[in-house]
Amino acid sequence: MENLVKMKGIILHGGHGTRLRPLTHTGPKQLLPIANKPMSQYCLETIAETGISDIAIIIGGVGADKVREYYGNGNKFGVNITYIEQDEPRGIAHAIRLCKDFINNEKFLVFLGDNIIQKSIADFVEKFNNTNSDATVLLCEVDNPSQFGIADVENGKILKITEKPKSPASNLAVTGIYFLTPVIFEIIDNLKPSWRNELEITDALDNLLKKNDNVSYEKITDYWKDTGTPDDILHANGEIISKHPAFQHRHLPKNLSESISITGNVIIGENCVIEENVTIHGPVIIGNDCKVMSNSKIGPNVSLGDNSIISVSLIENSIIMQNCKIHSLTQIKNSIIANNSEITDDHEDEKIFLLGEGSKISL
Repeated sequence: MENLVKMKGIILHGGHGTRLRPLTHTGPKQLLPIANKPMSQYCLETIAETGISDIAIIIGGVGADKVREYYGNGNKFGVNITYIEQDEPRGIAHAIRLCKDFINNEKFLVFLGDNIIQKSIADFVEKFNNTNSDATVLLCEVDNPSQFGIADVENGKILKITEKPKSPASNLAVTGIYFLTPVIFEIIDNLKPSWRNELEITDALDNLLKKNDNVSYEKITDYWKDTGTPDDILHANGEIISKHPAFQHRHLPKNLSESISITGNVIIGENCVIEENVTIHGPVIIGNDCKVMSNSKIGPNVSLGDNSIISVSLIENSIIMQNCKIHSLTQIKNSIIANNSEITDDHEDEKIFLLGEGSKISL
């Protein structure tokens, strides 16, 4: 497949995902679904939409084989995928350095596999293709700048980039989306590990800035989320399903009972059974081959994976993955429940669940 854009793409798909355990005990966090689709697929589709067709995926750690199995050679996504293994998490800059041969002296785009945006970056790609900048970083205003790499910007120029500063110079976070040139490889080769014993991309960018003073930036003014925690994932899930393009064409089964109340934006997949006296308050996405039994209430901000069964339950602001069975008088809110989990509860209450794959709970 011939490149549509003379650039290459890199998606970082490694890391331990410690803040998301137990969800990440059986696979990488980037395969966790948001609106019933792995979060890293949003990254891949964002890159592919720009015309970049040669993409390397950096894998390592738990579930690397699951990544290969899901994305394959990239054909079903319209791209060519190369897999590059990182033996252990040694930093974003280290992962980028592993791609030197793949890049082959071309400009390239790096996308962290847990970053979610809702804006096309095609204009940024075109601009970087036609610029002489050594790098362009995408920045986004955040409420908690001490939790991010922060750019000190003055008069349209980046003066300094600092990782998680105690006294941030601005609220402009360095997102996990970078436009780079092969110049970065020499910078990384001379980089010293941080206190975490990792090669930090913020240090590399700051050193590049000090050397050539040729690092530009663009600002993301739409939605951006670094989905590192359960709350981040739930927030992104609600945001994406509320703006899902399919909501422009409502997808509902035919011949629904008049006793079923559906409000807001709702998508219901194929071969689903929705019984009487069910209430669905969108935005909600229900996958294929699901059953929602009588007197259940779902939504808002809920995604329900394929082949799941919900009975006598109230579910709100939650992600229920595939093949789950929930029969619960308990109100399930702000929860993430992984594949093949079962919850049985006959007590009226309200609970928050963070269940790893195959969990079974009887209360």
